[in-house]
Amino acid sequence: MAIGLESKSGLHPTADNAIIIKRGDDVNFTVRMAALTDAAAVAKLMTALWPQNSFEDMQNEAAEIIQSSADEIFICEASGEAIGFAHVSLRCDYVEGTSASPVGYLEGIYVDEAHRGNGAARALLSACEEWSRAKNCAEFASDCELLNIPSHAFHIKNGFEEANRIICFKKRL
Repeated sequence: MAIGLESKSGLHPTADNAIIIKRGDDVNFTVRMAALTDAAAVAKLMTALWPQNSFEDMQNEAAEIIQSSADEIFICEASGEAIGFAHVSLRCDYVEGTSASPVGYLEGIYVDEAHRGNGAARALLSACEEWSRAKNCAEFASDCELLNIPSHAFHIKNGFEEANRIICFKKRL
């Protein structure tokens, strides 16, 4: 899957940059880099994934990420409607289980329930992996909550291997 053109991240969305995926006669979707004009659509998907956050906060965060050179958001569309997104970042600090730096990191991925099972999430993941390769990453990583069984299954199905299990602690000072 070639993504293609130069920009802040080494790649940039243009009219010819969209990746069209055809899965039979009735399932077609497009994966492309999000533009600033997509911030509201991305925020809607982000709040579905992280409902504890407000739409406004997610819209502001999406806009910041879209303008960042160390992050990218890919959006998946079907019939002109945003049905999924993936956020990939470039991490230069230690990433659990990796030995190289920088590491491409899948910060979040979501496909609307009505559109799951047709390869949209896999296409989003592939775009994130290709972006990471273009950023000279030799490794790609992610995480999920311990009890998020569907996410765990998605990661294993798509070639990830478990690196570690941790419990995080905090304390007020």
